[in-house]
Amino acid sequence: MAVQNQLFEGYTDFIATRGVREYRETIPVWVNSDDIVLEIGCEWGTTTTLIAPQCKKVIGTDISPKCIGRAKEKYPELHFEVLDGFDVRAALQLGEPFSKIYIDISGISGYNSLLDTIALLTSYATVLRPEAIIVKSSALKRFAGHCNPWRSPKN
Repeated sequence: MAVQNQLFEGYTDFIATRGVREYRETIPVWVNSDDIVLEIGCEWGTTTTLIAPQCKKVIGTDISPKCIGRAKEKYPELHFEVLDGFDVRAALQLGEPFSKIYIDISGISGYNSLLDTIALLTSYATVLRPEAIIVKSSALKRFAGHCNPWRSPKN
């Protein structure tokens, strides 16, 4: 466990949001002009268009070819790709040094949704090593709100 904690210590910040409003409110706070941003689960590209003016480059991705086709038609000036968000290797093959990752996985629900979300975040943090991952997941935000990191009393 100690080795795993060292992987993330001081490197990737995880920001859990609930709902579209909170997810989008993070953009001016977390995205800056030097960032290269990957958005996973962009659907039709609306949030991607909000991220684009704030950063150096953004790539919007979604598992649905239909959604990506519509995003490309609607916003031809932006970069969109079909990508399964759980295929971290495919994200790595995009060949960009992503400094921020936005993940909209609000469609994942059910008993294992929290475990799937944590596994996904861990995979992206380990492989792509971004400064921050902003995730839209009410299950994660609800869980994180009940977590308190233990700090040993000083001797």
